[in-house]
Amino acid sequence: MAVDLQILGRAVKAAQYRQHRALDSRLASVGSTLAQWDAMRAIGRTPGASARELAAATFQSEQAFGTLAGRLVAQGLVDRRPGHGRRIEHHLTAEGQRMLTAGHEVADSVLAECFEGLEEDEREALLGLLRKLEG
Repeated sequence: MAVDLQILGRAVKAAQYRQHRALDSRLASVGSTLAQWDAMRAIGRTPGASARELAAATFQSEQAFGTLAGRLVAQGLVDRRPGHGRRIEHHLTAEGQRMLTAGHEVADSVLAECFEGLEEDEREALLGLLRKLEG
């Protein structure tokens, strides 16, 4: 029997929605939102990255990421520094690193709950299939 692709697509979206709601709700306990934590996570992975690179890494437009980065700078979580040419580089401040670390602890807990219904080999299979779809 063929799988209805609309049902499959909706199931993926439902799992993502549940995960995002739980993350956003619980990240509030460390003073962050999911969007802020994701931006800091991207900056932490690639210190010195440009807004264009970070927008792509966080699935946002450059304009949306620029607005978010501006709020993170105003909160003292991120520094923007001149780079080569017109490039502006993004770096975490000590407070940004502290919040990122606290967010990692929250995310690990939330994601453990989200995937607790799967055995380890099922998690590995799911990750493999999702990476295959990414190309």
